[in-house]
Amino acid sequence: MSKGAAKQRRRGSIDLVDAKAAVDLATAQTYSENVFLFVPNLIGYSRILLAGLALHYMSFHPKYCTLAYGISCLLDAADGHAARALGQTSKFGAVLDMVTDRCTTSSLLCYLSAAYPQYTMVFQLLITLDFSSHYMHMYSSLITGSSSHKSVKSDVSYILSLYYNPTLLFIICAGNELFFVGLYLMKWVHTPLWLSLGIEPIACANASWAEAMAWVCLPICVLKNVINLVQLWKASKILVGVDLAERARAREEKAKEEEKEQRPKKN
Repeated sequence: MSKGAAKQRRRGSIDLVDAKAAVDLATAQTYSENVFLFVPNLIGYSRILLAGLALHYMSFHPKYCTLAYGISCLLDAADGHAARALGQTSKFGAVLDMVTDRCTTSSLLCYLSAAYPQYTMVFQLLITLDFSSHYMHMYSSLITGSSSHKSVKSDVSYILSLYYNPTLLFIICAGNELFFVGLYLMKWVHTPLWLSLGIEPIACANASWAEAMAWVCLPICVLKNVINLVQLWKASKILVGVDLAERARAREEKAKEEEKEQRPKKN
């Protein structure tokens, strides 16, 4: 290991690597241990490319857009399994995954705000809540030395510990994305559900299948954003708690220094 890797200091119980040493390590990494080329991170790059492709087709080709967007979202589950199976979990990969999720969903919400101008403020609030809650949660996880932002103990937040269960996380995130995709497709799909299914006309099936999908997934979207609020509040409390602990430590150190200065000096 290089000398730079040893340039660490401690903050409470957390080992902090010097920024220059970290840059040097990333620059000198070998092919056999190149975090940028970890399989889950390669999957992450492909998700970004697919999301970009979805954005390209979003305004004029709903089938290609939905296909690219859907595959990008599904790969979100694949990179986590690959990371655990190959022993290639990394902080870079965790942040890349979270940032890709936020940017992909926000891009779709930006389009929806133009497609449904009467709900522009709602979509803006959803983007704001999504980014702020995940940023503060990620930062609070790093500053408290958590191995992953998805590692939440029940004594910190019972709701978040349940939410970050891989199965439940997939269901809620998938339902949330399907709601937004349903809203997107409602602008393109107008055939009544009863006609699409080839059944007798019934009043409850006058909506298109895209509209039906949106209505079914709406409760999951609401749940997801309630959890975002919980996550934002818990992260805020953690950061305030860290501030209070650091201020108390600073006062103790200052008091010790003052006590030393007041002691009579020996001749």
